[in-house]
Amino acid sequence: MTPETPAADPIGVFDSGLGGLSVLRALRRQLPQAPLRYLADSANAPYGDRSEAFIVERSQRIAQHLVAHGAKLLVVACNTATAAAVASLRERWPALPIVGVEPGLKPAATATHSGRIGVLATTGTLRSEKFRQLLARQGDAVRITAQPCPGLADLIERGALDTPELRAMVERCCAPLREADVDTVVLGCTHYPFVQHLIAAAMGPQVLIIDTADAVARRAAQLWQATEAAPAAADVVTLETTGDVESLRRVAASWLSFRCEVRAADA
Repeated sequence: MTPETPAADPIGVFDSGLGGLSVLRALRRQLPQAPLRYLADSANAPYGDRSEAFIVERSQRIAQHLVAHGAKLLVVACNTATAAAVASLRERWPALPIVGVEPGLKPAATATHSGRIGVLATTGTLRSEKFRQLLARQGDAVRITAQPCPGLADLIERGALDTPELRAMVERCCAPLREADVDTVVLGCTHYPFVQHLIAAAMGPQVLIIDTADAVARRAAQLWQATEAAPAAADVVTLETTGDVESLRRVAASWLSFRCEVRAADA
């Protein structure tokens, strides 16, 4: 990965760690020419077991970092950070388009045949007021089994996506959803698409898996095309981390199909 100067006026994307790379990947497909700047707060990952106050403070600081580097649009590529902090980010930067992510209960409710839906997410996402409101909006037409997955994002963060330990944890998380006989499973954490193959194997071929990364990317593309950001072809995507640079470089080389410049973040 050859270092290059990042293009001006990027779309700023952040997550507690590496999970948001699933959203970054979808953004790159949707907007192949847009400059992208991604920040992984890996030194503080995962956010799922952190306090709301901590998540808000980190989200504010990271957003400030991305805005200082010219971001004209912000994507909060983390379900937990969206639930805890997106309202405060929009209050602080009212003119900045901000896209968050949330578990795809609405598309799942449309797709399910049995009315039984499972949600895999972090503890922080499932206990948030934003998720409770999302549940309430679904009404009584569907029955939702919400399954917290403590430790799963942390295992994925290590970068190895098919270890016995990871398979065992996915199996533990999926077992209650099989018992509930769900026919649709919502991935409620941006880390989880990277182990979708394991989740699909644990649930069986009859179960539909819902990932909202593409929907988030489409919404971001709509907002980006409405901004006055200077157009610029961006061959290289900038990746930053508060954690180990070599770890991010290794994971990006394995998980992403486009060229990246990887650096330490001072956020």
